[in-house]
Amino acid sequence: MTTEPPSRDSGTSFSFFSPDETRGLLSAFGAFLVWGWSPVYFKWLSHVSPIEIISHRIIWSSLFVLLLIASTRKIGQILEIYRDPRRLYVFVLTTLLIGGNWLTFVWAITNDRILEGSLGYYINPLVNILLGMIFLGERVNKWQTVAILCAVAAVTILTIQVGYLPWVALVLAFSFGFYALLRKKAGADSAVGLVVETTLLFPVALGFLLYLTFTADPATSSEAPTGFLFDTGTLLLLIGTGVVTAVPLILFTTAAKYLKFTTIGILQYLSPTMHVFIAVYLYNEPFDQSRLFAFALIWIGLIIYSVDGYRGRRRPAAI
Repeated sequence: MTTEPPSRDSGTSFSFFSPDETRGLLSAFGAFLVWGWSPVYFKWLSHVSPIEIISHRIIWSSLFVLLLIASTRKIGQILEIYRDPRRLYVFVLTTLLIGGNWLTFVWAITNDRILEGSLGYYINPLVNILLGMIFLGERVNKWQTVAILCAVAAVTILTIQVGYLPWVALVLAFSFGFYALLRKKAGADSAVGLVVETTLLFPVALGFLLYLTFTADPATSSEAPTGFLFDTGTLLLLIGTGVVTAVPLILFTTAAKYLKFTTIGILQYLSPTMHVFIAVYLYNEPFDQSRLFAFALIWIGLIIYSVDGYRGRRRPAAI
């Protein structure tokens, strides 16, 4: 009697995930954990003005991602975009949107509005549904309508109870929603698109920082540093904003290759949830009953949205 050699897959037959799914999950968790932890990182730079932080973020993320793109031989894709006026015009718009999104996010962190910023990223998937309906002619079912109404009710409650429109949340949600809408039309790799966007802003950011550096008063620059005149620790943190920007984007791109959209859609709530805990428990931002009720409405809307999306993808297509 002959015995067959053991199968190569026998060691993984009881594994819950395939190697590709494992890689995708680890990449997704890595991306969302970095994005979730980012308020702490930018809080360390609270002594720097938000516009200077964003200028450094543009410069260092541009250089960092450009090096990665060069190593993967995708420079040609960047040149193709610059040679196509229509695509370049779209990227000018996405550049303005993502620049405004970054500036608003950093401003919210340095002004103790992390909680309101997290609300924006919770609302964003529901804003995407609304924008798809308005600009892409996508049909919205009754459950998606209920989810959107939950978001509208939450914003209304916060406006009435807190006494002002939660503009930080709305700017973050709609700027990123329009950004995603236009990037979908641009049709470019995420990293390639980021290089184009940051290189478009690079001259402005560099010129601004050089202006601040050379016009700073030497007598006071040590007390109120600006431009590139920061201490070594602060300058290293500013350089690190490039890594904090690029690394999660690359991890997210990797995750998107190996995971279902539904899985990524659920995992994306990890980041704003981390923002809530960081805001409330680390920086003691107020989280009273009105805010709790508004967030509860958002969470209900997201549950409805997620369950409806999951059921829709499981439903067999009509023949």
